[in-house]
Amino acid sequence: MAEQDDPHPAVSYVMPVLNEAGYIETAIRSVLDQDYVGDKELVVALGPSNDGTTEVVTALAAADPRIRTVPNPDADIPAGLNRAIRASANPIVVRVDAHSELEPGYTAAAVATLRRTGAANVGGVMFARGKTAFQKAVARAYNSPFGLGGARYHGGAKEGAAESAYLGVFRREALERAGLFDETIRRGEDWELNLRIRWGGDTVWFDPELKVTYWPRENWPKLARQFFATGVWRAELVRRYGGRNPWRFFAPPLLVLSLAASVVIGILQLTGVLHGRLGLVASAVYLAPILYLLLVLWVALTQDAVKPWRDRWLFLVVLPTMHVSWGAGFIVGLIRGARGINDTSRTEI
Repeated sequence: MAEQDDPHPAVSYVMPVLNEAGYIETAIRSVLDQDYVGDKELVVALGPSNDGTTEVVTALAAADPRIRTVPNPDADIPAGLNRAIRASANPIVVRVDAHSELEPGYTAAAVATLRRTGAANVGGVMFARGKTAFQKAVARAYNSPFGLGGARYHGGAKEGAAESAYLGVFRREALERAGLFDETIRRGEDWELNLRIRWGGDTVWFDPELKVTYWPRENWPKLARQFFATGVWRAELVRRYGGRNPWRFFAPPLLVLSLAASVVIGILQLTGVLHGRLGLVASAVYLAPILYLLLVLWVALTQDAVKPWRDRWLFLVVLPTMHVSWGAGFIVGLIRGARGINDTSRTEI
């Protein structure tokens, strides 16, 4: 492999973009300002933005020959990534996101880890941050093991082989051998690609020294839509790959089912349909929602005591929104599949 003989192989960054006017310039600057001596190029897959994103990227590309663009008319992330990958040329492919910012030494450290481990893909820690009070509460949930289920790249796990990686720094030959991203999958495409990479005998590697800043959704409707779509597509992956999905993905839908059962049982008790000993036994259904509420209260009010009270109360809104939206989406996706469902949190206000 040529890149093993060169300590600083040329790198291609690939970035799908849709309606990111508030973040795109900073994201691109974080790529171009990487402290890496090898050659660099950035290929941006431009979706049909309506907020001025395309104009910002076009102006940046006109001023810097390292930036190139390709059209991504369908706006789907996997299709945009594949278009950008095919338009790129270098032996190392770095996936970047318009809602993220790379640390200056990210590329150099990732390439060094690729060389040291022989892995096909290397990823690190997604560190969420916020600008507004609501976005900060969402970021806190992302960074908490109670928020997104404790995947390695959300916390401080030890370095080693992993099931998936956040974004990813790939050897091109391994990426092409796996067949690039599956364009029939609109969410969870990273996990699915890394599954195929591992099936092919290659290694996916987690390095906690690699850190990427991520800016989550800015308001409640966007957050709810994002997590509903993510839940739907996770269920689609369960339908396709069954037990190869981690157990933590099933916790939110179980929560939603317990909430729904509690509502039904409550109505039946209030109307007198359920009463006596049978009604008492049926009351056991309330246990799961009560325990969940107590857990959320404990996490919100006792963890990270330096947070102001407003942030703690916002967290009480954010965390259940993420879990219930994700769980509801998962149930919908498990029943009917993910056909026609997409993440509209980038296309609607």
